[in-house]
Amino acid sequence: MGVTTRDAVSACAPGRVELLGNHTDYNQGVVLGAAINRVICVSGDMNDRTIRLISPGFRDVEIQATELQPQQENRWANYILGVAAELRQLGVPVRGFHARVRGDLPIGSGLSSSAALELSTALFLLKLFPFELTRLEIAKACQRAEHRYVGVQSGLLDQVISLFGRAQHAVFFDCRTEEIRTIPFPSSLGLIIADSGRQRELASGEYNLRRTETQNAAAAFGVTALRDLKPAELDRANIPDLLRRRARHVVEENDRVWRAVQLLQAGDGHGFGKLMNESHESSRRNFENSTPELDLLVSIAQRLPGVLGARLTGAGFGGATVTLCETNEAPAIAQQLAKSYSAQTGTEPQVFVCEIADGAH
Repeated sequence: MGVTTRDAVSACAPGRVELLGNHTDYNQGVVLGAAINRVICVSGDMNDRTIRLISPGFRDVEIQATELQPQQENRWANYILGVAAELRQLGVPVRGFHARVRGDLPIGSGLSSSAALELSTALFLLKLFPFELTRLEIAKACQRAEHRYVGVQSGLLDQVISLFGRAQHAVFFDCRTEEIRTIPFPSSLGLIIADSGRQRELASGEYNLRRTETQNAAAAFGVTALRDLKPAELDRANIPDLLRRRARHVVEENDRVWRAVQLLQAGDGHGFGKLMNESHESSRRNFENSTPELDLLVSIAQRLPGVLGARLTGAGFGGATVTLCETNEAPAIAQQLAKSYSAQTGTEPQVFVCEIADGAH
């Protein structure tokens, strides 16, 4: 394939864990997340005429460089091809290339393997076909690739956190003002990721449906976006119960993010964990994007000594949970969480203590 030639380049992007800010991003809200020490890397070199893509566990894809369009069969390639197409739209002289994808970030677990693949592809191509873009322009190009080539109308939080992540810092992102800042994450607090074993498939419709429901809720309340509503205003309008519950989740989740920033800065892990617990309960009752598997992982975690809070992370509908705990208790908690879940379901979950890492590079 030629990735060992002297012209070969590579780029890596981490997954992310959403700490708070569930489905707030496409409602012009605020988000708090962190890049994690699991990555996807893309490496390869230039080719005059073809684009060839190789990834373990997927069928190889080879197309003519001039025939860039979504693939109907090998849909995994659309994340890469979509990024190439969006970069071309921005003037990047993307021609043919051969690329190999590898990494240790679980796919379909709510840890944003899609954004990691998009960003590593973007940085790879910008190195292979040199061109200057700001980091936010890169993030938005990757988001558009997901909209147009994959069919998921995702917000921008995944790309921003994966790109702007900083070791031992949470990333705060205001999706309306596009303010991005990093907040030191107390060393006394640890994070555990637990994959439920139930894979997500966002393009199948639930994610896009929730986006439509929240837009309809905003219209029913007479606001541009749910960002503009205060929690006290949720019971005033006469709107369908479903739309009110969708709105309640997003509006109160924004409020939780603002409070969590203050708690993090004060080093208040117990207060932060309480907000995570509230967030999961709202996902379960108001947004209905949890699953029995995620609920079980959260309930097991919440009962373990040393755990401060737990919730689903990412879009939901399967995937993973994140547990906040005392750092020195993290390995034992992870072991007990895996053991209890396996005993109750017969499924061996992938559970690991997560380090907060630097962003894409």
